[in-house]
Amino acid sequence: MRTEFVTAVLAVVDLMPPGVAVAYGDIAELLGSGGPRQIGSVMSHHGSSVAWWRVLRASGEAPPGLEAEALRHYVQEGTPLHGDYAGYLRTGEGRWRVDLTLARWAPSDDDFDAIDAISERLERQLHKLSVPDDEMTV
Repeated sequence: MRTEFVTAVLAVVDLMPPGVAVAYGDIAELLGSGGPRQIGSVMSHHGSSVAWWRVLRASGEAPPGLEAEALRHYVQEGTPLHGDYAGYLRTGEGRWRVDLTLARWAPSDDDFDAIDAISERLERQLHKLSVPDDEMTV
């Protein structure tokens, strides 16, 4: 995956305030590049440096294997949730998800300006050659 794309995705996620969430496809749409699978791949491999729990499946389900950690973040940030999240916090059992209808991030004008700048920089950089970040290149 191109490092420029990874950098752009993470920069958009960094703009998101606490208490909101988006689907992988929302980030792709905002950037005008990639798709849900590419965004998911970036978040899976490189998302630990940003608020990864704010980017999830379109169903509102947390990233697999990280549900408990994500739920603690959602509760702390006041992210709107559906289902038995309180039971899940107590026992590790129960179904819940983020209510994306209420939690979906609505970028401000300043956020859109920043996203446009990130997207334009990405577009310029994608026309240049880059070294793949595959951890195999010397």
